[in-house]
Amino acid sequence: MAEAAPPAPPQISGFGYVRPLGSGGFAHVYLYEQDMPRRVVAVKVLEGGLHTPRDRSDFEAEADAMARLSSHPSIVSVWDAGVSADGKPYIAMEYCPDSMRERTRGRPASLDVVLDAGVRLAGALETAHRAGVLHRDIKPSNVLIATTGRPALSDFGISMLAGRGSSDDKARAMSIPWAAPEVITNASTGTVASEIWSLGATLYTFAAGRSPFEHVDRAQNTQAKMVSRITQAKYTPVPGAQGYGAFDAVMARAMSPRPEQRFASMREFAEALRQLQRQYGFDVTPLDLVEAGWVTPAAAPGPVRTPAASSVRSTSRARQRAELRAAEYEADHDGIVADKPSSPLKAGLIGAGITVAVATALVAVSLMAGWIG
Repeated sequence: MAEAAPPAPPQISGFGYVRPLGSGGFAHVYLYEQDMPRRVVAVKVLEGGLHTPRDRSDFEAEADAMARLSSHPSIVSVWDAGVSADGKPYIAMEYCPDSMRERTRGRPASLDVVLDAGVRLAGALETAHRAGVLHRDIKPSNVLIATTGRPALSDFGISMLAGRGSSDDKARAMSIPWAAPEVITNASTGTVASEIWSLGATLYTFAAGRSPFEHVDRAQNTQAKMVSRITQAKYTPVPGAQGYGAFDAVMARAMSPRPEQRFASMREFAEALRQLQRQYGFDVTPLDLVEAGWVTPAAAPGPVRTPAASSVRSTSRARQRAELRAAEYEADHDGIVADKPSSPLKAGLIGAGITVAVATALVAVSLMAGWIG
C-alpha cells in the first residue's frame, strides 16, 4: 500500500519550500532553501502544535539535545528552531542526501565501512552520554549520510536529557528490531547499556543487510515473534559472511541479554571496533569525542521559553534583493545615479563652509583695496 502523502508544508519566514523528504512517527521532513545564508536545509515539522506544556517540553528537549551536540562531526547539525506562521513547531537542520538504511537494505555493506561507521557513531553517542543525553532510537534510518560521505546520527525526537523525562507516548516509543530486551519488556526506558545494544544491532544490520533477529521467512517476522526472539537474545552470526568471527564476537557482547555483560561505555565499544580494524588490516578511524567543557550544559529549570513564531511577509528578502539589484542596474544602464538625500548635519556643514568662504573672500578684497589705496 502506498504511503500517504505528507501534509502541505508550512510557511516559514526566510525559507522557501522545495519538496518533501520523508515522514516518521512524530514528524514530517521537508527540503527547504534558506534565504540568508543561502543553503538547502532539512526542516523537521512536528505533528500537531504546542498545545500543552508537555508538547512544548518535548519540542524543546529535541531542539536542545541536537543543538548541544551539533559540534560533533557525526551528529546532524541544527541551525534553527521555531514555530511556523500556521503554528507548526519546526527544526531546521543540516541536509543529508542519503541514509545507511537505504544503502544497506538487502545489500550488506563491506566490513571496513561497517567498522568505520561504528567508531564514528560510538564517538557521537559517547559525547551525547557525557552531556547527559540518551538518544533512545538508534537504528539504520536514523544514521544519515552527509554530503561529505560521513555517517551522521539524527532524530533525537524521543531522547532524554538527564533529569528530564519525555511524554508517556515518547517514553514508550521504540523501533523493535533494534531495541534492547529490557526496553521491549518495559523494564527500562533507556540506559547507556540499552544504547550499546541498539548500536550493535544497527551495525549488524549494516553488515548483514537485515536486522539481527529478522527471519528470512517474512511470515515469521510478526511483531510478537520478533519480540520473542529479541527477548531470548540468542545471537546469530552474520549469515553468509567469511572471516567475520571476530566481528561476531564483538557484536555478541554488545547484544548480550544481560546489560551488565555488555561494554561499559560507548568509548569502550568504540575501542573494541578500532581493535577489529587493526586486526582486519583496515585504516583505524579516529575516535571523535567532544570534551564535556565544550558541550553546552543542560539548562536549569526556569521560565517557559517561547519559540520564535515565524511571520511570512508578502515580499521575501530574496525578492526585495532582486528588485534592488534591478533598480541599480536600470540606473547604471541609463547613466544616471539617483542623488542621495543629504542629512541635516551634512547640509549644515556645507552651508557653514560656503559662509566661511564668502567671508574670507570679502576680507581679502578689503585688504587688497587698502594696499592699492
